[in-house]
Amino acid sequence: MEISTLPGKATVCIGVRRGGKTTYLFQIMDRLLREGVPRENLLYLNFFDDRLHNLNREGLGLLTEAYYALYPEKKNAETVYCFFDEIQAVEGWEAFVDRLMRTEKCEVYLTGSSAQLLSREIATQMRGRALSWELFPFSFGEFLDFKGIDGTGPLSTKKRLTVQKAFDNFWETGGFPEVAGLDRLMRIKIHQNYFQAVLFRDLVERHNISHPRAVRDLAHRLTDNTATLYSINRLNGYLKSLGHKAPKAAISDYLNWFEDAYFLYTVRIFDASLARSNANPKKIYCVDHALVVSVASGILLNTGHLLENIVFTALRRVTPSIHYYKTKSGLEVDFVASLPNDRTRRLIQVCHSLAEPHTRKREITALNEAMTELDLISGTLVTRNETETVEMGHGTLKVVPAWQFLLEMDSLQA
Repeated sequence: MEISTLPGKATVCIGVRRGGKTTYLFQIMDRLLREGVPRENLLYLNFFDDRLHNLNREGLGLLTEAYYALYPEKKNAETVYCFFDEIQAVEGWEAFVDRLMRTEKCEVYLTGSSAQLLSREIATQMRGRALSWELFPFSFGEFLDFKGIDGTGPLSTKKRLTVQKAFDNFWETGGFPEVAGLDRLMRIKIHQNYFQAVLFRDLVERHNISHPRAVRDLAHRLTDNTATLYSINRLNGYLKSLGHKAPKAAISDYLNWFEDAYFLYTVRIFDASLARSNANPKKIYCVDHALVVSVASGILLNTGHLLENIVFTALRRVTPSIHYYKTKSGLEVDFVASLPNDRTRRLIQVCHSLAEPHTRKREITALNEAMTELDLISGTLVTRNETETVEMGHGTLKVVPAWQFLLEMDSLQA
Protein backbone atom coordinates (compact mmCIF):
# COMPACT_ATOMS: atom_id res chain seq x y z
CA MET A 1 0.00 0.00 0.00
CA GLU A 2 1.32 3.44 -0.97
CA ILE A 3 0.83 6.09 1.72
CA SER A 4 0.70 9.66 0.42
CA THR A 5 1.63 12.85 2.26
CA LEU A 6 0.25 16.38 1.98
CA PRO A 7 2.09 19.62 2.80
CA GLY A 8 0.95 21.16 6.08
CA LYS A 9 -0.55 17.92 7.40
CA ALA A 10 0.92 15.36 9.77
CA THR A 11 0.99 11.87 8.30
CA VAL A 12 -0.54 9.41 10.78
CA CYS A 13 -0.09 5.65 10.37
CA ILE A 14 -2.35 3.49 12.56
CA GLY A 15 -2.38 -0.29 12.85
CA VAL A 16 -1.86 -3.41 14.91
CA ARG A 17 1.25 -3.76 17.03
CA ARG A 18 4.19 -5.30 15.08
CA GLY A 19 2.38 -4.74 11.79
CA GLY A 20 5.22 -2.76 10.20
CA LYS A 21 4.56 0.86 11.24
CA THR A 22 8.08 1.49 12.57
CA THR A 23 9.62 -0.10 9.48
CA TYR A 24 7.52 2.25 7.37
CA LEU A 25 8.96 5.25 9.24
CA PHE A 26 12.52 4.01 8.69
CA GLN A 27 11.78 3.52 4.99
CA ILE A 28 10.73 7.17 4.77
CA MET A 29 13.89 8.23 6.61
CA ASP A 30 16.02 6.14 4.26
CA ARG A 31 14.34 7.74 1.24
CA LEU A 32 14.93 11.23 2.63
CA LEU A 33 18.63 10.46 3.20
CA ARG A 34 18.97 9.17 -0.35
CA GLU A 35 17.35 12.38 -1.58
CA GLY A 36 20.06 14.39 0.17
CA VAL A 37 18.38 15.43 3.42
CA PRO A 38 21.07 15.76 6.15
CA ARG A 39 20.87 13.08 8.82
CA GLU A 40 20.75 15.81 11.50
CA ASN A 41 17.42 16.98 10.06
CA LEU A 42 15.75 13.69 11.07
CA LEU A 43 14.32 13.48 14.59
CA TYR A 44 13.04 10.04 15.62
CA LEU A 45 11.50 9.07 18.97
CA ASN A 46 9.84 5.80 19.98
CA PHE A 47 7.55 6.54 22.93
CA PHE A 48 7.45 2.88 23.98
CA ASP A 49 11.15 3.24 24.89
CA ASP A 50 11.27 2.70 28.67
CA ARG A 51 13.56 5.73 29.02
CA LEU A 52 10.60 7.90 27.96
CA HIS A 53 8.12 6.11 30.21
CA ASN A 54 7.46 9.07 32.52
CA LEU A 55 7.31 11.67 29.76
CA ASN A 56 4.37 14.09 29.88
CA ARG A 57 3.15 16.89 27.64
CA GLU A 58 5.58 19.39 29.17
CA GLY A 59 8.41 16.95 28.51
CA LEU A 60 7.52 16.79 24.83
CA GLY A 61 8.33 20.46 24.50
CA LEU A 62 11.67 19.90 26.19
CA LEU A 63 12.57 17.31 23.55
CA THR A 64 12.31 19.79 20.71
CA GLU A 65 14.08 22.43 22.77
CA ALA A 66 16.94 19.97 23.26
CA TYR A 67 17.03 19.26 19.53
CA TYR A 68 17.23 22.94 18.58
CA ALA A 69 19.83 23.51 21.31
CA LEU A 70 22.02 21.04 19.41
CA TYR A 71 21.19 22.51 15.99
CA PRO A 72 20.16 26.16 16.51
CA GLU A 73 21.00 27.02 12.91
CA LYS A 74 18.15 24.83 11.68
CA LYS A 75 15.34 26.54 13.60
CA ASN A 76 12.91 28.13 11.11
CA ALA A 77 15.63 27.86 8.45
CA GLU A 78 15.61 24.18 7.39
CA THR A 79 12.85 21.62 7.32
CA VAL A 80 13.14 19.15 10.20
CA TYR A 81 11.47 15.77 9.72
CA CYS A 82 9.93 14.54 12.99
CA PHE A 83 9.07 10.85 13.39
CA PHE A 84 7.11 10.02 16.54
CA ASP A 85 6.47 6.29 17.03
CA GLU A 86 3.51 5.09 19.19
CA ILE A 87 2.85 8.65 20.28
CA GLN A 88 -0.44 7.81 21.99
CA ALA A 89 1.67 6.56 24.92
CA VAL A 90 2.13 10.21 26.00
CA GLU A 91 -0.91 12.04 27.34
CA GLY A 92 -1.42 15.42 25.72
CA TRP A 93 0.63 14.64 22.60
CA GLU A 94 -1.93 16.19 20.22
CA ALA A 95 -1.50 19.76 21.53
CA PHE A 96 2.28 19.38 21.25
CA VAL A 97 2.14 18.19 17.63
CA ASP A 98 -0.41 20.86 16.74
CA ARG A 99 1.84 23.58 18.17
CA LEU A 100 4.93 22.08 16.52
CA MET A 101 3.31 22.21 13.09
CA ARG A 102 2.10 25.78 13.60
CA THR A 103 5.30 27.27 14.98
CA GLU A 104 8.21 25.30 13.49
CA LYS A 105 9.37 24.48 9.98
CA CYS A 106 8.86 20.72 10.04
CA GLU A 107 7.14 17.68 8.59
CA VAL A 108 5.59 15.31 11.11
CA TYR A 109 5.02 11.55 10.86
CA LEU A 110 3.16 9.73 13.63
CA THR A 111 2.34 6.09 14.31
CA GLY A 112 -0.01 4.55 16.83
CA SER A 113 -1.83 1.33 17.67
CA SER A 114 -5.12 2.85 18.80
CA ALA A 115 -7.68 3.74 16.14
CA GLN A 116 -10.22 5.49 18.39
CA LEU A 117 -7.64 7.33 20.45
CA LEU A 118 -5.78 8.79 17.53
CA SER A 119 -8.83 9.54 15.39
CA ARG A 120 -10.62 11.29 18.26
CA GLU A 121 -7.61 13.41 19.18
CA ILE A 122 -6.79 14.22 15.57
CA ALA A 123 -10.37 15.37 14.97
CA THR A 124 -10.71 17.47 18.13
CA GLN A 125 -7.25 18.85 18.81
CA MET A 126 -5.41 19.02 15.49
CA ARG A 127 -8.34 20.54 13.58
CA GLY A 128 -7.66 19.03 10.19
CA ARG A 129 -3.88 19.23 10.35
CA ALA A 130 -3.42 15.46 10.02
CA LEU A 131 -4.13 12.74 7.48
CA SER A 132 -4.60 9.18 8.81
CA TRP A 133 -3.77 5.90 7.09
CA GLU A 134 -4.35 2.34 8.24
CA LEU A 135 -1.44 -0.09 7.99
CA PHE A 136 -2.08 -3.84 8.16
CA PRO A 137 0.27 -6.83 8.10
CA PHE A 138 1.32 -7.97 4.62
CA SER A 139 -1.45 -8.52 2.11
CA PHE A 140 -0.90 -11.42 -0.26
CA GLY A 141 0.39 -9.03 -2.94
CA GLU A 142 2.85 -7.50 -0.46
CA PHE A 143 3.87 -10.99 0.62
CA LEU A 144 4.68 -11.77 -3.03
CA ASP A 145 6.77 -8.59 -3.23
CA PHE A 146 8.61 -9.65 -0.07
CA LYS A 147 9.34 -13.02 -1.71
CA GLY A 148 10.45 -11.36 -4.95
CA ILE A 149 7.56 -12.82 -6.94
CA ASP A 150 5.74 -10.79 -9.61
CA GLY A 151 2.00 -11.41 -9.27
CA THR A 152 0.87 -8.64 -11.62
CA GLY A 153 -0.30 -8.78 -15.20
CA PRO A 154 -1.25 -11.87 -17.22
CA LEU A 155 -0.04 -15.07 -15.56
CA SER A 156 1.67 -17.74 -17.62
CA THR A 157 1.30 -21.32 -16.42
CA LYS A 158 4.68 -21.21 -14.70
CA LYS A 159 3.95 -17.84 -13.10
CA ARG A 160 0.52 -19.01 -11.91
CA LEU A 161 2.00 -22.12 -10.32
CA THR A 162 4.62 -19.97 -8.58
CA VAL A 163 1.90 -17.68 -7.19
CA GLN A 164 -0.17 -20.66 -6.04
CA LYS A 165 2.82 -22.12 -4.23
CA ALA A 166 3.43 -18.74 -2.58
CA PHE A 167 -0.20 -18.69 -1.43
CA ASP A 168 0.37 -22.03 0.32
CA ASN A 169 3.29 -20.38 2.11
CA PHE A 170 1.15 -17.32 2.95
CA TRP A 171 -1.50 -19.66 4.36
CA GLU A 172 1.08 -21.04 6.79
CA THR A 173 2.95 -17.88 7.79
CA GLY A 174 0.37 -15.08 7.57
CA GLY A 175 1.19 -11.44 7.04
CA PHE A 176 3.24 -10.27 10.02
CA PRO A 177 6.58 -9.23 8.50
CA GLU A 178 8.75 -10.49 11.35
CA VAL A 179 7.63 -14.12 11.06
CA ALA A 180 7.98 -14.46 7.28
CA GLY A 181 10.61 -17.08 6.60
CA LEU A 182 10.82 -18.39 10.18
CA ASP A 183 10.27 -22.03 11.11
CA ARG A 184 6.93 -23.08 12.56
CA LEU A 185 7.89 -23.23 16.23
CA MET A 186 9.55 -19.82 16.20
CA ARG A 187 6.58 -18.36 14.32
CA ILE A 188 4.15 -19.69 16.93
CA LYS A 189 6.26 -18.30 19.77
CA ILE A 190 6.41 -14.83 18.21
CA HIS A 191 2.67 -14.83 17.43
CA GLN A 192 1.93 -15.73 21.03
CA ASN A 193 4.15 -12.87 22.19
CA TYR A 194 2.17 -10.52 19.93
CA PHE A 195 -1.05 -11.85 21.44
CA GLN A 196 0.14 -11.18 24.99
CA ALA A 197 1.48 -7.73 24.09
CA VAL A 198 -1.81 -6.64 22.53
CA LEU A 199 -3.79 -7.89 25.52
CA PHE A 200 -1.70 -6.31 28.22
CA ARG A 201 -0.25 -3.21 26.54
CA ASP A 202 -3.18 -2.21 24.30
CA LEU A 203 -6.06 -3.31 26.53
CA VAL A 204 -5.25 -3.97 30.19
CA GLU A 205 -2.72 -1.15 30.67
CA ARG A 206 -4.24 1.38 28.30
CA HIS A 207 -7.76 1.04 29.70
CA ASN A 208 -6.86 0.12 33.29
CA ILE A 209 -8.96 -3.06 33.11
CA SER A 210 -9.84 -4.55 36.48
CA HIS A 211 -10.46 -8.08 35.13
CA PRO A 212 -7.33 -8.91 33.07
CA ARG A 213 -7.86 -12.68 33.22
CA ALA A 214 -11.37 -12.20 31.83
CA VAL A 215 -9.89 -10.27 28.89
CA ARG A 216 -7.37 -13.03 28.24
CA ASP A 217 -10.01 -15.78 28.40
CA LEU A 218 -12.36 -13.78 26.18
CA ALA A 219 -9.62 -13.26 23.60
CA HIS A 220 -8.88 -17.00 23.54
CA ARG A 221 -12.57 -17.79 23.20
CA LEU A 222 -12.97 -15.42 20.27
CA THR A 223 -9.87 -16.62 18.42
CA ASP A 224 -11.03 -20.22 18.92
CA ASN A 225 -14.29 -19.18 17.24
CA THR A 226 -12.87 -17.09 14.41
CA ALA A 227 -15.38 -16.55 11.56
CA THR A 228 -18.31 -17.73 13.67
CA LEU A 229 -21.26 -15.96 15.28
CA TYR A 230 -21.21 -14.66 18.84
CA SER A 231 -23.54 -12.77 21.17
CA ILE A 232 -22.77 -10.79 24.31
CA ASN A 233 -25.07 -13.07 26.33
CA ARG A 234 -23.23 -16.21 25.25
CA LEU A 235 -19.84 -14.65 25.91
CA ASN A 236 -21.06 -13.50 29.31
CA GLY A 237 -22.26 -17.02 30.10
CA TYR A 238 -18.91 -18.45 29.04
CA LEU A 239 -16.94 -16.08 31.29
CA LYS A 240 -19.29 -16.79 34.20
CA SER A 241 -18.67 -20.51 33.71
CA LEU A 242 -14.95 -19.78 34.29
CA GLY A 243 -15.71 -17.86 37.47
CA HIS A 244 -15.30 -14.34 36.08
CA LYS A 245 -17.61 -11.59 37.26
CA ALA A 246 -17.10 -9.10 34.44
CA PRO A 247 -20.47 -7.44 33.64
CA LYS A 248 -22.00 -7.53 30.16
CA ALA A 249 -21.23 -3.84 29.68
CA ALA A 250 -17.54 -4.60 30.27
CA ILE A 251 -17.62 -7.35 27.63
CA SER A 252 -18.95 -4.85 25.08
CA ASP A 253 -16.11 -2.50 26.03
CA TYR A 254 -13.54 -5.28 25.64
CA LEU A 255 -14.84 -6.06 22.13
CA ASN A 256 -14.62 -2.40 21.15
CA TRP A 257 -11.09 -2.19 22.53
CA PHE A 258 -10.02 -5.33 20.63
CA GLU A 259 -11.10 -3.59 17.42
CA ASP A 260 -9.53 -0.32 18.50
CA ALA A 261 -6.20 -2.18 18.72
CA TYR A 262 -6.67 -3.63 15.21
CA PHE A 263 -6.64 -7.14 16.68
CA LEU A 264 -10.17 -8.57 16.52
CA TYR A 265 -12.98 -7.28 14.33
CA THR A 266 -16.74 -7.52 14.70
CA VAL A 267 -18.96 -7.87 11.62
CA ARG A 268 -22.69 -7.18 11.94
CA ILE A 269 -25.62 -8.47 9.93
CA PHE A 270 -26.66 -6.44 6.90
CA ASP A 271 -29.86 -4.63 7.88
CA ALA A 272 -31.29 -1.18 7.22
CA SER A 273 -32.21 -0.96 10.90
CA LEU A 274 -29.21 -0.22 13.12
CA ALA A 275 -31.14 -1.51 16.13
CA ARG A 276 -31.79 -4.89 14.46
CA SER A 277 -28.19 -5.03 13.23
CA ASN A 278 -26.90 -4.52 16.78
CA ALA A 279 -29.41 -6.98 18.29
CA ASN A 280 -28.51 -9.88 15.98
CA PRO A 281 -25.50 -12.16 16.60
CA LYS A 282 -22.23 -10.85 15.19
CA LYS A 283 -19.20 -12.52 13.61
CA ILE A 284 -15.61 -12.22 14.79
CA TYR A 285 -12.40 -12.10 12.73
CA CYS A 286 -8.71 -11.62 13.53
CA VAL A 287 -6.18 -9.30 11.90
CA ASP A 288 -4.08 -12.30 10.83
CA HIS A 289 -5.19 -15.87 10.16
CA ALA A 290 -1.80 -17.42 11.03
CA LEU A 291 -1.81 -15.69 14.41
CA VAL A 292 -5.17 -17.41 15.02
CA VAL A 293 -3.58 -20.79 14.36
CA SER A 294 -0.72 -19.99 16.74
CA VAL A 295 -2.89 -18.94 19.72
CA ALA A 296 -6.14 -20.90 19.27
CA SER A 297 -6.69 -24.28 20.89
CA GLY A 298 -7.52 -25.75 17.48
CA ILE A 299 -10.58 -27.61 18.75
CA LEU A 300 -13.16 -25.46 16.94
CA LEU A 301 -11.01 -24.01 14.14
CA ASN A 302 -11.15 -25.43 10.60
CA THR A 303 -9.75 -24.59 7.18
CA GLY A 304 -13.02 -23.01 6.06
CA HIS A 305 -12.88 -20.54 8.95
CA LEU A 306 -9.26 -19.68 8.18
CA LEU A 307 -10.03 -19.06 4.51
CA GLU A 308 -12.97 -16.87 5.50
CA ASN A 309 -10.67 -14.88 7.81
CA ILE A 310 -8.16 -14.41 4.97
CA VAL A 311 -10.93 -13.06 2.73
CA PHE A 312 -12.15 -10.75 5.51
CA THR A 313 -8.72 -9.18 6.06
CA ALA A 314 -8.35 -8.65 2.30
CA LEU A 315 -11.69 -6.84 2.26
CA ARG A 316 -10.93 -4.86 5.42
CA ARG A 317 -7.76 -3.44 3.89
CA VAL A 318 -9.97 -1.95 1.19
CA THR A 319 -13.13 -0.94 3.08
CA PRO A 320 -14.60 -0.88 6.61
CA SER A 321 -18.09 -1.34 5.11
CA ILE A 322 -18.42 -5.11 5.58
CA HIS A 323 -21.45 -7.08 6.82
CA TYR A 324 -22.73 -10.63 6.61
CA TYR A 325 -26.10 -11.34 4.99
CA LYS A 326 -28.94 -13.65 5.91
CA THR A 327 -31.55 -14.47 3.26
CA LYS A 328 -35.27 -14.58 3.96
CA SER A 329 -35.06 -18.38 4.03
CA GLY A 330 -32.30 -18.25 6.65
CA LEU A 331 -29.26 -18.98 4.46
CA GLU A 332 -26.09 -17.05 5.22
CA VAL A 333 -23.73 -15.26 2.85
CA ASP A 334 -20.40 -14.46 4.45
CA PHE A 335 -19.88 -10.91 3.18
CA VAL A 336 -21.71 -8.04 1.59
CA ALA A 337 -19.21 -5.22 1.06
CA SER A 338 -19.12 -1.80 -0.55
CA LEU A 339 -15.77 -1.52 -2.33
CA PRO A 340 -14.05 1.64 -3.61
CA ASN A 341 -15.12 2.72 -7.09
CA ASP A 342 -17.96 0.18 -7.06
CA ARG A 343 -21.42 1.62 -7.57
CA THR A 344 -23.01 -1.58 -6.30
CA ARG A 345 -22.42 -3.88 -3.37
CA ARG A 346 -20.36 -7.05 -3.67
CA LEU A 347 -21.60 -10.40 -2.38
CA ILE A 348 -18.81 -12.79 -1.40
CA GLN A 349 -19.23 -16.34 -0.16
CA VAL A 350 -16.29 -18.39 1.10
CA CYS A 351 -16.01 -22.17 0.96
CA HIS A 352 -12.82 -24.21 1.17
CA SER A 353 -14.05 -26.70 -1.46
CA LEU A 354 -17.16 -27.28 -3.57
CA ALA A 355 -16.33 -30.93 -4.20
CA GLU A 356 -19.11 -32.21 -1.91
CA PRO A 357 -22.48 -31.89 -3.76
CA HIS A 358 -24.48 -30.89 -0.66
CA THR A 359 -21.98 -28.13 0.18
CA ARG A 360 -21.98 -26.89 -3.41
CA LYS A 361 -25.76 -26.68 -3.51
CA ARG A 362 -25.97 -24.86 -0.15
CA GLU A 363 -23.36 -22.22 -1.00
CA ILE A 364 -24.67 -21.50 -4.50
CA THR A 365 -28.30 -21.38 -3.33
CA ALA A 366 -27.41 -18.88 -0.59
CA LEU A 367 -25.66 -16.59 -3.07
CA ASN A 368 -28.48 -16.89 -5.61
CA GLU A 369 -31.11 -15.95 -3.02
CA ALA A 370 -29.03 -13.00 -1.76
CA MET A 371 -28.43 -11.74 -5.30
CA THR A 372 -32.17 -11.85 -5.95
CA GLU A 373 -33.10 -10.10 -2.71
CA LEU A 374 -30.46 -7.37 -3.13
CA ASP A 375 -31.07 -7.08 -6.89
CA LEU A 376 -27.45 -7.84 -7.79
CA ILE A 377 -26.48 -9.52 -11.05
CA SER A 378 -23.20 -11.04 -9.86
CA GLY A 379 -21.71 -12.82 -6.88
CA THR A 380 -18.31 -14.23 -5.95
CA LEU A 381 -17.57 -17.58 -4.35
CA VAL A 382 -14.00 -17.82 -3.05
CA THR A 383 -12.51 -21.32 -2.70
CA ARG A 384 -9.06 -22.65 -1.94
CA ASN A 385 -8.21 -23.46 -5.57
CA GLU A 386 -11.33 -23.94 -7.74
CA THR A 387 -12.34 -21.85 -10.78
CA GLU A 388 -15.75 -21.86 -12.45
CA THR A 389 -18.52 -19.63 -13.84
CA VAL A 390 -22.10 -20.52 -12.92
CA GLU A 391 -25.04 -18.93 -14.72
CA MET A 392 -28.03 -18.59 -12.44
CA GLY A 393 -31.54 -17.22 -12.72
CA HIS A 394 -30.68 -13.77 -11.43
CA GLY A 395 -27.13 -13.41 -12.73
CA THR A 396 -23.64 -14.85 -12.84
CA LEU A 397 -21.68 -16.47 -10.05
CA LYS A 398 -17.91 -16.52 -10.36
CA VAL A 399 -16.00 -19.20 -8.45
CA VAL A 400 -12.42 -18.00 -7.95
CA PRO A 401 -9.40 -19.36 -6.07
CA ALA A 402 -8.38 -17.40 -2.99
CA TRP A 403 -5.03 -16.24 -4.39
CA GLN A 404 -6.80 -14.65 -7.36
CA PHE A 405 -9.36 -12.89 -5.17
CA LEU A 406 -6.63 -11.54 -2.87
CA LEU A 407 -4.67 -10.11 -5.81
CA GLU A 408 -7.86 -8.47 -7.06
CA MET A 409 -8.33 -6.80 -3.67
CA ASP A 410 -4.68 -5.70 -3.72
CA SER A 411 -5.24 -4.00 -7.07
CA LEU A 412 -7.95 -1.81 -5.47
CA GLN A 413 -5.35 -0.39 -3.05
CA ALA A 414 -2.82 0.49 -5.74
